Amino acid sequence: MTREEKQSVIEDLTATLAESSTIYLADISGLDAGTTSDLRRACFKADIKLSVVKNTLLAKAMEASDKDFGELPEALKGNTSMMLAETGNAPAKLIKNFRKKSDKPLLKGAFVEEAVYLGDDQLETLVNIKSKEELIGDVITLLQSPAKNVISGLKSGGGKLAGILKTLSEK
Repeated sequence: MTREEKQSVIEDLTATLAESSTIYLADISGLDAGTTSDLRRACFKADIKLSVVKNTLLAKAMEASDKDFGELPEALKGNTSMMLAETGNAPAKLIKNFRKKSDKPLLKGAFVEEAVYLGDDQLETLVNIKSKEELIGDVITLLQSPAKNVISGLKSGGGKLAGILKTLSEK
């Protein structure tokens, strides 16, 4: 690879990193062709972009990026695959589900909404992260609860009040 080609790849990676808010680094080495194909198919279905990257080029792209990746470049050792997604917990769920068939992929690290997670032991934490849509749904549910209580109280109280007024008017 020539210097110009490397520079072009670094620029492309830098642009990709700037556009993405969810970046996972995983090790998929040791998977046979069929299992790798299954993983790529699962990523495609889950709207996750999976690509194998060179560690040095990705490290240079992280340095050139405006984002603060903290200690994430230290995870760039050995074979590295980059997973990009719109939803913060989608790659973690995919990795967890895929591990039911195989012991790979191993999570090296993740950058989710400006937070850095290092190591495979962070997988459960990442699975439990709620997406933006899930959080909005939770907030709406919480906001609706008091309103529903007031409305049901008014409806039931209104029936009692009407019954009392009817009884009084009959006397």
